[in-house]
Amino acid sequence: MNFRLTDEQQEFQQYCRRFAREIIRPAAAKHDREESVPWEVMKEARKWGLSGVEYMTKIGQDNDGLMGVIHAEELHWGCAGIALSISGSMLAAAGIAASGTPEQIGQWVPECFGAGEDLKLGAYAVTEAQAGSDVKSLRTTAKLDGDEWVLNGTKVFITNGGIADVTVVVATVDPALGHRGQASFVVPKGTPGLSQGKKETKIGIRASQTTEVVLEDCRIPVDYLLGGMDKLNRKLEKARSGTSTGRASNALATFEATRPFVGASAIGIAQAAYEWTLDYLEDKVEDGAPVMQQQGVQQVLADVATEIEAARLLVWRASWMGRNGVQMSAGQGSMSKLKAGDVTMWATTRLMDLVGPYAQTTDCPLEKWFRDAKIYQIFEGTAQVQRLVISRMQRQDYTERLHSMAEVLEQPPGVSSGEPTADGTGTDNARAQGDRGRGVAGKWRSGGAPRTVGSGASSFSNQ
Repeated sequence: MNFRLTDEQQEFQQYCRRFAREIIRPAAAKHDREESVPWEVMKEARKWGLSGVEYMTKIGQDNDGLMGVIHAEELHWGCAGIALSISGSMLAAAGIAASGTPEQIGQWVPECFGAGEDLKLGAYAVTEAQAGSDVKSLRTTAKLDGDEWVLNGTKVFITNGGIADVTVVVATVDPALGHRGQASFVVPKGTPGLSQGKKETKIGIRASQTTEVVLEDCRIPVDYLLGGMDKLNRKLEKARSGTSTGRASNALATFEATRPFVGASAIGIAQAAYEWTLDYLEDKVEDGAPVMQQQGVQQVLADVATEIEAARLLVWRASWMGRNGVQMSAGQGSMSKLKAGDVTMWATTRLMDLVGPYAQTTDCPLEKWFRDAKIYQIFEGTAQVQRLVISRMQRQDYTERLHSMAEVLEQPPGVSSGEPTADGTGTDNARAQGDRGRGVAGKWRSGGAPRTVGSGASSFSNQ
């Protein structure tokens, strides 16, 4: 296992940091104060190749899955609100990619970004006033009327709401089926019945527009249903018959795929706050002694640095797993988002304590990072919901592992799981477990001593 970034990844990291330092930070205070959309910075991001279809293609070609989270961390190091404005369309594109047909993906994903200087935006509309993390309780409805769908409902807290060229709306087709009765629809800008509702005033990420999205008898063609009618009918038929699909809802699947990016975004804020505090305290003197030599200060800074690194590793692991098709069956995606959000809120608070009264003033950058941090414990699944998800997935994963191990232990010595036994049984599912079991247990049964850490090619020091 190699934790070193490749030369290309390091170069990309430095490139993103340069953009954040030279382009994002000079504009951050103005847009935070005015709660304005940073169009000029978003256009520069396109020129730098840090947004749009070309950027998505680059990220998709990264086998390690780390380019995207590096991008998220470094741009949020610059300003969380501006970074979210730059990357907010990614959620809509992910929703289209998760649910759409190849033809729909080819048609609508580019419309979330535009091309060249023609800047376009996407929005992903799921949350409702009575259904935040509880996706199955959505009340926005979609009813088929001839060759059109009619959408009615109100979405809240929608990033890019009201300014998006493409809005992906998750609506209920059959309320009796919960999330299994839902579908995703593409609603282009200018569609009659689609309008912007209340624009939210927020404590943080203020450079990112957040609004209500109102749908009043909003009519769209039948082929704007992502995935198509045949897929929806099969899904509804299975749900009504009680047959399990074995899949989460499209909305939940989209959020699971994006959680490591949200975690990386939070880490960018924590890293910015940590680096600024180091610089600020470096020359400070208290009672005739340098502040940085005080043991209490050193301990806080050490804890902050350690927690940031721990959160970053969880994010990188989840992103790698997602890119390489490794099932996050034990809640690894939720872990990365949960840990990063909690660390960022905790870190900015502790760093403000170190800095003292100056940290509460609007002249101090920590004040903004503190405000920006809180949302990462709330949106795309609150910290409390993430804990429920992790607990349930851990329990299920543990149960499945116990079952697999029981199958291995039931096999006679010297017989691989999956191979025919005396009674002719054996399962393919247990074969891999059996191979791994013999690899470890076989050493002890044969009297062979395990290799010690530091010996031979498996030495940690040689990694």
